[in-house]
Amino acid sequence: MSVTTRALGDALRARLGPDGATDDPASRAAAAVDGWQPRWVARPRSLEEAAHVLALAHDEGLAVLPRGSGSAQGLGGPPDRADVVLDLARLDAVLEHSPDDLTVTVQAGVTAGALAAALAARRQTLPLDPPGWPRRTLGGIGATAASGPLRLRYGTMRDLLLGVRFIQADGVTTWGGAKVVKSVTGYDVPKLLVGSLGTLGVIGELTLRLHPLSEVEATGLLLLPSPEAAQDTVARIVDSTLQPNRLEWLDPGALAACRLPTAPAALAISIGSVESAVRAQHAAIAEIATAAGARVETVGPAFWRTYDRTLAETGSTLLRVATLTSRLTPTLNAIRSALGAEASFIVTACAPLGVLRVAIDAGDPTALGQAIERLRAFVAEDEGSVVIERGPIALRTLVDPWGPVPAGALELMRILKREFDPRRSLNPGRFVGGI
Repeated sequence: MSVTTRALGDALRARLGPDGATDDPASRAAAAVDGWQPRWVARPRSLEEAAHVLALAHDEGLAVLPRGSGSAQGLGGPPDRADVVLDLARLDAVLEHSPDDLTVTVQAGVTAGALAAALAARRQTLPLDPPGWPRRTLGGIGATAASGPLRLRYGTMRDLLLGVRFIQADGVTTWGGAKVVKSVTGYDVPKLLVGSLGTLGVIGELTLRLHPLSEVEATGLLLLPSPEAAQDTVARIVDSTLQPNRLEWLDPGALAACRLPTAPAALAISIGSVESAVRAQHAAIAEIATAAGARVETVGPAFWRTYDRTLAETGSTLLRVATLTSRLTPTLNAIRSALGAEASFIVTACAPLGVLRVAIDAGDPTALGQAIERLRAFVAEDEGSVVIERGPIALRTLVDPWGPVPAGALELMRILKREFDPRRSLNPGRFVGGI
């Protein structure tokens, strides 16, 4: 064992306690990222302890990999190195809830499910529902910019994050943003951290904008005769005065995975409001569906729980494909063509935003990598993208998981990385361009 490792271990144990820092082989193996086992796993109980870990690692020139629930370990490239995994699960306190202001401040290790339970008594919600959301930490959702069907109405973490307390690479704790909805100062730093995969700083606390729970919410399933009919129906809904919470496209495979009636294409649409508004909007949806030749079925709230499990658990590889809303059907055809008739996959989409999810069962990494490149070439015509949100290391080694990035944007990201983390100690190698 080197002097550096011994010194770091002694300092970590002195600060975090014997159960707050470990080099136990089983713990190190459980915290491994793409086969890289850290020398130490640190589990701080406070933001101050987390900052101390980063300061120690910075002084020793060691790489730190922040970790929440571990839900997104298959996102991004493999790390260049891994010395300390900073497990933030113990930072799980709801620090301040202001019901009248519709804001809440939480530590990064609070899960979305725990926060939902804490807010339920005041009939308020944080409308973020990325796949597997009840178990995902809010710090992790922020770092990965993960989102789900509710982004249609409420946006993503960037839209709901008011302020953030984060730890810089050298261990200095900094606040950015605000704690009130009306403030417009200081928003840039929080938005910069969202989606940066922990490469610019470690999110420790988040102040978030809440929304009231709807008085009534109802979900309809539109079973359509063709993908083209589904495309036209999405366009009509988008051009109408309807305000759905969610509008999801399901292909036949997704319908089967959710144990729903079969159809060439389907749309699941939920409306949340007062009872009279929900009835009126569902009546309007029924008219649109009838004109499209669709069969309409009512599904209960359990559908969204089943749908969430399907999104979270189906496929060893998950692609996020961004395209134009008007190009959903051609993009679906391109996906099928690229993957081939023998591939096993399902496709879902946040239809009005042109964001498709392709969940693929295990296959040959080389063939799948070639299919991804063909699909990237197709969507590039409309300035779209294909990101590997989840995938085996063999695939993410063969093909860039992020895809091509414009040279100007990539250079700006590199400048920010040098400014925030000049020693490349935070999650090195995992973000766009090997940042």
